[in-house]
Formats: sequence, structure tokens, C-alpha cells
Amino acid sequence: MYFQFFCGEEYFQPHMPCDPTNLVRFRQALGEAGVEELLATTIAAAVEMKAVRPAEFERVIVDTTVQEKAIAYPTDSRLLEVARARLVQLAQRAGLALKQTYEREGKRLRRRAGGYAHAKQFKRLRRVLKRQRTVLGRLLRDIERKLSGAQDERQTQLRVWLERAWRICRQRPKDKKKLYALHAPEVECIGKGKARQPYEFGVKVSLAITGKHGLIVGARAFPGNPYDGHTLAEQLEQSSILLQDLPGTPQPKTVLVDLGFRGVDAEVSSVQLIHRGKHKTMTSTQRRWLKRRQAIEPIIGHVKQDHGMQRCWLKGQTGDALHAVLCAADYNLRWLLRAIVRLGPEVRIFYPRVAALDRQCHAETSAC
Repeated sequence: MYFQFFCGEEYFQPHMPCDPTNLVRFRQALGEAGVEELLATTIAAAVEMKAVRPAEFERVIVDTTVQEKAIAYPTDSRLLEVARARLVQLAQRAGLALKQTYEREGKRLRRRAGGYAHAKQFKRLRRVLKRQRTVLGRLLRDIERKLSGAQDERQTQLRVWLERAWRICRQRPKDKKKLYALHAPEVECIGKGKARQPYEFGVKVSLAITGKHGLIVGARAFPGNPYDGHTLAEQLEQSSILLQDLPGTPQPKTVLVDLGFRGVDAEVSSVQLIHRGKHKTMTSTQRRWLKRRQAIEPIIGHVKQDHGMQRCWLKGQTGDALHAVLCAADYNLRWLLRAIVRLGPEVRIFYPRVAALDRQCHAETSAC
């Protein structure tokens, strides 16, 4: 019922308003530039209803977070068993007669590995992992020997999964550029220094908000887990593009960041970078601005918990980029609805336009 209401339906229907694949094709046709236009429209609406002054865009706050991918925690035992089961399934669909599938032994080894890990019996766990790699290696070589007997289309599909399975079979705990999910090879292991969650598996996302009211003016995904400071130039470039079509709106001139952005003054020479490391050389006004730096932290929490950035279900690096911008647009739409309530009757005329944008964006993020 709620999904149909936000899609603009007037009466309840016992079926979906449209096929989910239509939303996928529509999102792919829009691309990252299309969803950024939706984010720019929310910023324009905030300026038009005078919920935010144009001068406020001169000072922005930038920070990064992790947008986690929809994968299970990548333990070695689970990755090896998933790779074995997936290859057996694909080989059987291709009509290959395997010498042995190791189905019963694979399930038994997976249970033993879980028990040994829980009991912290790591020597026994290593023996189980060694056997799982042996089983997976035998299966991979068996499929490679018989691959020529499959159709060309099936061979192409199997080669992709064989390459990923070999990576899982050969990688070790201390290796770099590991594969953390068989179906999502773009997933990266990112450590943000959190005590409760030392490592997160997904992609790094940068957010930029206005310094006073907290309106999001930029959201971009950065694959490859770059240093936070090296993402700042591209983030400011996106914010400038989103603001360039607004008449009388200045470009960002001052950026408030944390210590993770030190050492990039030369890369962003067009703006003034303010962080805690420059405290001794700051003026009293700049020190007062810096106290607003942590205002971005609760906004990141709301974008992740309330607007879907906590878990990305879209495919590939393109899906990561689209999902980050859509979540930011969804946050801005809720921000606009709160601004309408706060500012009173003088902005009620904008409510139908904002409500229509809210239904469109909420339907898109719900389908994700």
C-alpha cells in the first residue's frame, strides 16, 4: 500500500504499479548525470522557497563514509563453499558431467569451520580451509578440462566465474586486492577506525553539506578506496556543477573538513581548507566555523539509516554511484518537507511540487 501511495496511485491494487525491471532500465537510462540532476532540482527548490540563502553555499562541510554492499561477511570458509556450489550449478546447467561435486563434503566442512572458528580452535580451522581449497581446486580443474564440450555462450559465462573462483582459491589473509564476494568483485575492505566495526565492505562515499542548514550539495562514490584528501577535488567539482545553474548562487570558497583531509591544499587551491590541524593560524571567525564541522556526522547517520545508504543492492560500480546520489536526493526531499513546515504558509505553494519529487525519489530508492 505504501509503495503504491508514494508512486501516486489513488486506489489500492493487488499487483505492483509496474514491473521492477522497468525501474532498473529507467535508472540505467538516466545514469549518474540524470540522478545528479534530480539532486540539483532539490537544491534549486530550497533556494526558490528561500529555505536557504545563496550566500550559505560559499561554506560547505565535506566528509566521507562507507556505503556497504549487500554481501555476507566474507569469511574464507564461506567464500570457498559458495564458489564450489556456484560452479557446480553453472556446470550442470551447461551440461558438463562432473567427476564429483563434493556437495556432502562441502556442507560438512562448512559446519566444521564455523564450529572451530567459534571455539577459537584455529589450528583445526586451518586444516579445514586447506581441505576446502583442495576440493575447490579439483572441481575447477575438472571443469576446465571439460569446458570445450559446452556451448559458446555457456563457455563465456563459465570463464568469468572460473577466474573469480581461482582468485578465491589462491588468495591468503595478508594479500592485497582480495575478492570479498563472488557476485560483486568491486567490493573493497575499508577501515574507518570504528571500534564497533573495524572493517566495512563496500565503497567509499563523500558527502558535502551547507555549513548552516545541512542541505546536501554533493554525493559521490569513489571506488578504489582512495585517501580522503584525494577525493576532495572531485567532490567540489560535483558541487560546483550542481550549483552552476542557480542564478546568483556563489561557488564553494571555504571547506570544513577533519584531519583525514590534510596535505591536499595544492590540489584544491581555489578554496580555503579549514581543519583542526591549522588551529594556531586561524582567525576567531574561522575557529567558530570549525565548530560546525561535526554537524555532518548526524546527517551521515540519517542518510544511512533512514534513506537507504546503509546497504546498496544495485549492481556494479555504476549501481554504487547511482545509489549514493539517490539517497542524498531522498534526504534533501525530507529536508524540504521539514522546511515547509518550519517556514509556514508563505511557502505552501511549493508543497505539491516537493511532494511529487518526494514520491518519485522514494519510489526509486524503495525499488533499489
